[in-house]
Amino acid sequence: MTDLRDRPLAAIRVHRGAGDPRRGWLSADGWTVPVALGRGGILANKREGDGGTPRGIFHPLRLWWRADRHRRPQTFLPTRPIRPEDAWCEDPADRHYNQPIRLDGAQGGDRLTREDHLYDFIVEIDHNAAPRIAGRGSAVFLHLARTNFSPTAGCVSMTRTSMLRLLRRLSPRTRIIIG
Repeated sequence: MTDLRDRPLAAIRVHRGAGDPRRGWLSADGWTVPVALGRGGILANKREGDGGTPRGIFHPLRLWWRADRHRRPQTFLPTRPIRPEDAWCEDPADRHYNQPIRLDGAQGGDRLTREDHLYDFIVEIDHNAAPRIAGRGSAVFLHLARTNFSPTAGCVSMTRTSMLRLLRRLSPRTRIIIG
């Protein structure tokens, strides 16, 4: 008999906490963990650069992880190791807006290889993905939090322990309900 904890989650919920709109909670299947939200709080009308975490219902698309730092975590999601040239296009004028791109050493962009550990595990979600609308926000991920849970640029971040626990149950069919 399969343990229910081995099955993918149907949904996770992210909502702001009392007091600080840049802090919140992620709840799933009877457990709740603290998260950091965007510096603009949760916003219904997300725009590029506003620092807001988008309100809505999303799905995880894949896990990106630093294979040079960690072994591949257990998950139902498709996975991809992060390479040094991997980045995310945040330029609304670029035809690759809100998509992964490969950069050479001189190009800019949101590089996925960082010295800190915030992007050691990145869950790509389908915010502004189909269709992609220029200026409606890019690079909204679930990723690791800073030790002080300071705000993100619009992502949802959590501890490594919470991320690994969540990853074990995330699948492409899991709904991520933010708001």
